[in-house]
Amino acid sequence: MGHLVSDALTVMRRNLIKIKRVPDLLVFSTMQPIMFVLLFGYVFGSLAGPNAGGYREFMMAGIFAQTIVFGATITGAGLADDMQKGVIDRFRTLPMHPSSVLVGRTLSDVVNNVIVLVVMSLTGLVIGWRIRGSVLDALIAYALMLLFSYAISWIMACIGLKVKAPEIVNNAAFMVIFPLTFIANTFVPAENMPSALKWFAGWNPVSTITHAARERFRNLGAMGGDSAAMREKIEYTWALQHAEIYTLAWVLVVLAIFVPLATRIYARAVAK
Repeated sequence: MGHLVSDALTVMRRNLIKIKRVPDLLVFSTMQPIMFVLLFGYVFGSLAGPNAGGYREFMMAGIFAQTIVFGATITGAGLADDMQKGVIDRFRTLPMHPSSVLVGRTLSDVVNNVIVLVVMSLTGLVIGWRIRGSVLDALIAYALMLLFSYAISWIMACIGLKVKAPEIVNNAAFMVIFPLTFIANTFVPAENMPSALKWFAGWNPVSTITHAARERFRNLGAMGGDSAAMREKIEYTWALQHAEIYTLAWVLVVLAIFVPLATRIYARAVAK
C-alpha cells in the first residue's frame, strides 16, 4: 500500500507539473467555467425578470455540477494522450505499482477541479451568488462535488484506455455527459419537465449532487424552495429527498465497479 501511495503521488506531481509547464491548460480549464457563470447568470438570469438574482443563486450549484462532470473528461483524454505518445510504455519499464498511474492521474484531476471550483466560486460571488449556510456546510458541499467528480474520472479512465485517442474521448464523453447535465435540475426546476424527462431527472445523480449542494449552500430559498409545499414539489423522488445519501451511494457503486475495471483494462493495455 505504501508503494502504491508514493508512486501515485509521484504520478500526480508529474501531471501537475505538466500544467505548470503548459499554463494554457489551466487557463482554458478555468476560463470556460467563468464564461458559463457569466453566460447563464446574465443571459438566462434575464429571463427570470425581477428574480434574476434569485436565479443566479439557484443556478450556481448546477454550473458547479456540470463543470466538474465535464472536467472529469480530462482523465480519459490525458490517459489516451499518454497511451498515444508512448508514455505508458515508459512507465512500464519503471519499478512502479501497476495502479499508481491511474490513481495519480485521477488525483491530479481532483486538484485541477479544486482550482476550477475556487475560480467559479469567486466569479459567482462577483455576480451576486452567496453561500448562506455555515462554513462546514459549504465544505461538505464542495467535498461531495469533488467525490462525485472523482467517481466520474474513473469512468472516463476506462473510456480513455479503450479508445486511445483524446479526440474520441471528448466526443464519446460529450454524447453521454451533455444529456446527463441538462436533463437534470441544473439550470431549470426538473419538476416542470415532461413526465419521462422528469422521472429521469429525478433519479439522475447530477440532479442529486446539484440538489445536495443547493441545500448545503442554503440556496433553495432563492427560487422559493424553502417552503414545505415547494420542497414537496422539488423533492418528488426518493433520490432527491435523500440527495446526499443517494449521491454517496452512487459514488461508492461507481468506484466499486470502475476502479477494478480500469485497473484491469490498464493491465491488459501495458501487457501488449
